[in-house]
Amino acid sequence: MPRLANPDPDTLPADVREFLSFLPPDPLVKMLSHAAGTVRPFIELAKAQFTSLELPARSRELVILTVAAYADCAFVAAQHEPMAQAAGIDEATRRLIADREPESPGLSPYDRAVVRLTAEVVRHPRVSDEIFGEARRFLSARELVEVLQVAGYYWSFSRVCTVLDVEITKVYGAGEPLLSDDAPGPGADAQ
Repeated sequence: MPRLANPDPDTLPADVREFLSFLPPDPLVKMLSHAAGTVRPFIELAKAQFTSLELPARSRELVILTVAAYADCAFVAAQHEPMAQAAGIDEATRRLIADREPESPGLSPYDRAVVRLTAEVVRHPRVSDEIFGEARRFLSARELVEVLQVAGYYWSFSRVCTVLDVEITKVYGAGEPLLSDDAPGPGADAQ
């Protein structure tokens, strides 16, 4: 059972209510709307991570599944399993990530580098030269920073879920984004 009740929509500012009307009635979105001043940019950042990264979708999903595993977040893992599968991550790789086996020879060198880097980011404030160097062999400077941004975002997302006991009520598939293209984007209020 969630630790906080859903906020009363009537207490939210009109612009937040309008923005939320474009989203499915997701339990995490409801929980995030307690922070009415940041719910919109937080969700828009998620959208940017699906539309504006140089990091390939498959790599993004490697990062997200790794964060979910090391942050013990069943919500994020459940939401991203179908997206990871659609992005081309096979069951064996998904299982190795869920089982926290970043050193497994069952992972390709690329996958191992991304998973090891992400696991270290979640577990420690600093990453060893060895792990960073391994990731640097495969990732551009932009992609490295994007890995860090995705990991940080989904760590935060995971902690909202785990600390507040957000329940999984619906799993969104690869073709079902949380934030549709119809939702007002940044600066829409100014138009």
